Amino acid sequence: MADYKRTNLNQTIAIESLITMYYFEFGKNYVFSGERHDFWEIVYVDKGEVEVLADSRRHILGQGTIIFHKPNEFHSFYAHKDTAPNLIVVTFDCRSEAMKYFEDRVISLGDTERNLLAQIVKEGAEAFYFPFRYPLFSIRRDDALIGSEQLIKLYLETLLIRLLRRNRPESAKPVLSSASREKDNQNLTVRIIQFLEEHADGNPTLEEISASLHIAKTRLKDIFKKETGYSIKEYFAKLKIEKAKQLIRGESSSMTEIARQLGFSSVHYFSKAYKKATGMSPTEYSRTVRARM
Repeated sequence: MADYKRTNLNQTIAIESLITMYYFEFGKNYVFSGERHDFWEIVYVDKGEVEVLADSRRHILGQGTIIFHKPNEFHSFYAHKDTAPNLIVVTFDCRSEAMKYFEDRVISLGDTERNLLAQIVKEGAEAFYFPFRYPLFSIRRDDALIGSEQLIKLYLETLLIRLLRRNRPESAKPVLSSASREKDNQNLTVRIIQFLEEHADGNPTLEEISASLHIAKTRLKDIFKKETGYSIKEYFAKLKIEKAKQLIRGESSSMTEIARQLGFSSVHYFSKAYKKATGMSPTEYSRTVRARM
């Protein structure tokens, strides 16, 4: 029998274990007094803005920004400018030499990197019961999809490697792409989302969106579904619920005012739509926010 030689594959980043994973929706006055621990932590701002203290350094983190806390670094944060932030927090063990690159690092994520982070949370919800709690092994799902925990590790390693590659000289070289149509589709999707956000206080029709952007209705629907996985109607409903959560956490408006600001015909219809989307009423959500303060 032939003696086949094996090539052991080098691992630049190897995640050994996961300690915590959270998706937090904080109130506008939230303050985290701080901690230190002997493992890595990443904090990503999904919505809003936070001010972070990392040892003696202060950072203002806006939406789309991630900060790395190295082992034994003291860190704390609070909601900035009275905004109600949404944060993704993941802590993990990794002794790879390449992790030194991330010490004291704050990075703005691109679309692909944000999608990887979203996949980590998605697979987390497949592997563990949501909302996530510590220790994670105590909330392992009985009906977990096969490979969910391994995919968390792989997506996290992929995210870190992509960020490492940004620091390589070749990453600055221009990349020639023939996918101009795909870029056009992405730009159109961004324009549609901007239109929806600007009109969250109403209920614009597909005809109105089409006329405003000068794009045929059929093309609008097809491209948006392909790029986001949602119909425009589904996405707009989710957008309204997310804005409702931020307004509730902001504590400056009553439920009736929030319903009116988001174009609901009545507070009753708003409450019904909110509960259908989240599993709890707006009032119940408000109580959970106050309980976390």
